[in-house]
Amino acid sequence: MAPISTDPAPTARLADIAAQAGVSEATVSRVLNGKSGVSAATRQAVLAALDVLGYERPVRLRQRSAGLIGLIIPELNNPIFPAFAQAIEQVLSRHGYTPLLCTAAPGGSTEDELVETLVERGVAGIVFASGLHADTTADMERYARLVGRGVPFVLINGYSDKISAPFISLDDGAAMWMAVRHLAELGHERIGLAVGPARFVPARRKLEGFTAACRDILGVAAAESERLVQHTLFSVEGGHAAGVLLDRGCTAVVCGSDMMAFGLIRAARQRCLSVPGDVSVVGFDDSPLIAFADPPLTTLRQPVESMSAAAVDALLEEIGGNPAHRAEFVFQPELVVRGSTGAARGSGGADGST
Repeated sequence: MAPISTDPAPTARLADIAAQAGVSEATVSRVLNGKSGVSAATRQAVLAALDVLGYERPVRLRQRSAGLIGLIIPELNNPIFPAFAQAIEQVLSRHGYTPLLCTAAPGGSTEDELVETLVERGVAGIVFASGLHADTTADMERYARLVGRGVPFVLINGYSDKISAPFISLDDGAAMWMAVRHLAELGHERIGLAVGPARFVPARRKLEGFTAACRDILGVAAAESERLVQHTLFSVEGGHAAGVLLDRGCTAVVCGSDMMAFGLIRAARQRCLSVPGDVSVVGFDDSPLIAFADPPLTTLRQPVESMSAAAVDALLEEIGGNPAHRAEFVFQPELVVRGSTGAARGSGGADGST
């Protein structure tokens, strides 16, 4: 459909827009021509009608960007990262900023290279999600150098006391407690943990939370529970490799990501084990479409929208010259029970499947 010019639009088009917005044609004309005497709510309704009908907004009515914000995520294959990217983009847009999405996937540009590109582009700030800051073996001086260059930033998931910046994190320990308690209530006594490499902060915190929960809920010593932990990759392939936990007699496994849970379910089926009949599986993240898996996946949900909004708010405070508290803002997970967890065989526990 052709764009509307800045001159008064043809009557038929004005009528369409007026009908869509629920206002008069005269009001539409005033909005399109930038005239006063129209409330902000009515003006927004007319602009929304333009968008819905496929018309291009007149140049004078287009929102000017308040600036560019860089967003660096590890990859796009794991749906939790596109979910964060979309949520952050939406919040930034509401504040008038334009996001620049970058991925630091293996084989591509490094995080340092991406930061350099973003700084050269003149970004007002950067959001890092699960970046090198989460790797305990990485050199954290790179972030001190970024501070020295006057670039505000905020970091999601992977706290380090070596970095002076706002952190937004999920409570991994609480998540593990929720998962172990849920499985224990279903009668499971031998519970395993499939998690990423130990050098990553979220993996370490999950391990700590898991061993504490096994001790307090099941009465299992830390040394014993750690024998039922498999460090692998946060991917489908990593979850499949963690199938060795099934060979160690685990009747339930908590996974460090939903992608790992898919891999573990595949490993169970290759061993002719049913889910949840023979083994219960818990994922992590509640990524989009997880509810439609077979079986629908019980998982630990990250509050992506709330965490994204907090990250943007903290960054905008930094950009505005009102530095946010240099601390970690911790968000609580939610256990979402679906069909991949059920009573342990012969336990008499309540059936947790749906």
